Amino acid sequence: MNTKRGTASATCLFMLILVLTTALFPCKAFADEALGDVDTPQAPKTTNSQASSSENGESTKVSVSEDATSASIEGTSYAVCDFARAQKGSNRAIDGTYYGYSYLVGNETGEFFQLIASESYAVAYVPAQAAQTLGIDIDDENDIKLLKSYLCALDGKTAAGSIPLSRIGTWHFTSNPTYEIGNIRFSFDQEINGTVYASVIGTDGSDLTDSDNPNYFKPSFADFGRPAPANEVTVNEGATGIAAAGKFLSELDWSPLWVTLKTTGVAIVFIFVLGLLAAYWCLHLSQKAKNIADSIFTIPMVLPPTVCGFILLYLCGRNTAFGSFFIDIGFPLIFSWPATVIAAVVVAFPLMYRSALGAFENLDTNMLDAARTLGWSNTRIFLKLMLPLSWSSIAAGTALAFARALGEFGATLFLAGNYLGITRTIPIAIYFEWMNGNDGVAWFWTAIVIGFSFIVFLFINLWSNSTTKYRKGAEQ
Repeated sequence: MNTKRGTASATCLFMLILVLTTALFPCKAFADEALGDVDTPQAPKTTNSQASSSENGESTKVSVSEDATSASIEGTSYAVCDFARAQKGSNRAIDGTYYGYSYLVGNETGEFFQLIASESYAVAYVPAQAAQTLGIDIDDENDIKLLKSYLCALDGKTAAGSIPLSRIGTWHFTSNPTYEIGNIRFSFDQEINGTVYASVIGTDGSDLTDSDNPNYFKPSFADFGRPAPANEVTVNEGATGIAAAGKFLSELDWSPLWVTLKTTGVAIVFIFVLGLLAAYWCLHLSQKAKNIADSIFTIPMVLPPTVCGFILLYLCGRNTAFGSFFIDIGFPLIFSWPATVIAAVVVAFPLMYRSALGAFENLDTNMLDAARTLGWSNTRIFLKLMLPLSWSSIAAGTALAFARALGEFGATLFLAGNYLGITRTIPIAIYFEWMNGNDGVAWFWTAIVIGFSFIVFLFINLWSNSTTKYRKGAEQ
């Protein structure tokens, strides 16, 4: 038995170290849905400055800047700077004229590589002026490989969990501002009122993103980058190894940790007191009343957290006299730090309540009756007999409630919102960091939650083992 426990502990420790290691190094998110801003996507911060792009078995080492906006390849005549990836474009008309599904490029024509990609192929535009100046021949196989290496390396750093450019197998290159594939027209370097766009439209001027269009086509994303002579582009590579970890921790916003600890610390006090009182009160109810009360106290444990959050939002908002009163006195219970405490208390309370109730129900009623015949008050019996004898279960319930409050997400987001430094707890931070493409930060907070949970359950197991040994010793 001890060997099995030791093996289990070693396995848990190994998994924790693995997750912590993963958190400190960049990795791809496990999603293929496009996430990000419409025309100005936020590139995730990365500390891995080296990327490899392979083509037909050959590998090209590309140095990518820490902010993923520039890249260079040793021995080449040009580099790429001012790179950006647009996850989504706009399908609205511009000044009353429909130009197609469009991506904002910038303010100058003839300056940027422009690439529009779908799930099956990509069309890349190389301005003729830039190609001539830098000696880029889009009909030359080696030049094409070099361009692909640049674009795939930079795009891979800014994909933010969506499909990366490197997965797309079919490419079309052109220096013509208009390029057609079947009934689909790609337009690049379109200057409209001083702004440059790249767009996709039907050859008949129709909206290709309309599901009723027989030529339906929806771009997945677009990439833009400015080619420039290699000696004019500076690539500031990020730190690696221990230096990268130190930089990561020094730049990390630690406020979600403090908000979480403060919220959980206050919430567990309320959970502990309310759970004990509710369990003790239920003991003195009739069986029918106890069943009803028990159902009410336990239901938050089985309801989806979003349902709990919605109900709390309704009760604590202006829809009720209760919520309006606190709002009017300047102490709102919604979208504020107290809201995080309320959400944590509601969802974690059932764990404490059920643990305490089960422990109280298992006590010897004859012993309690004997104490009453000796003149002990109910308060004295509760403090001197019931609590000490039930302490093992109560401690386990407290630890479980703490872990549940620590990981609360749905109800907190619904009731308290996402305000940095005020209501953004670690679970909320994980979600929004991942949404913004900051996978390293999301993994770091995930590791923190796993670490806390591991410690909580380790405490429960050690406490249970020590209590069991004590009881066996007493029986002997």
